Amino acid sequence: MSTQGYIRSLNISSKKGTRKTPIVAGVATVLAGSGLEGDAHAGDWHRQVSFLAEDSIAKAREAGLDVRAGDFAENFTTEGIDVKSLPLGTQLRLGKEVEVEVSQIGKVCHTRCAIYHLAGDCIFPREGIFAVVTKGGQVYVDDPIEITHIGDGSCVHSPQEALDEVEEARRNGTL
Repeated sequence: MSTQGYIRSLNISSKKGTRKTPIVAGVATVLAGSGLEGDAHAGDWHRQVSFLAEDSIAKAREAGLDVRAGDFAENFTTEGIDVKSLPLGTQLRLGKEVEVEVSQIGKVCHTRCAIYHLAGDCIFPREGIFAVVTKGGQVYVDDPIEITHIGDGSCVHSPQEALDEVEEARRNGTL
């Protein structure tokens, strides 16, 4: 597993359940205990920021979808690191300052997002991950993402019911 990747796009949205828009300036403020400044998903919970690999978006393009960074509502579009294989509790450094801890892998969609309605499917629930921000700061497009600690499969920030819901969906084949 590669221990370093790169941020290829920083994305925010003003509402949940919609595509995110890339930040044109290529710089974002990440707030400790909250998420990306100006993003609807930021707040005091276990899914403060989200990550999706550019490879996942490329697979959707190969399936005929006209999609790009942010379209799957990820905050960080990444390259060079297999985010979906990172265990819970894995700690990442983004750029020079920001630190996050992986708190959830995948998600159950209770309401269908804009991408699902466009494509009939959404890859984020299977291939996206979430994290809590343990140290804030500035991040830039093309900043490195470094794995600083491989998790043991647990995260103190993750509510057990959220993890159970994802695991049950995987067992039932709905995720």
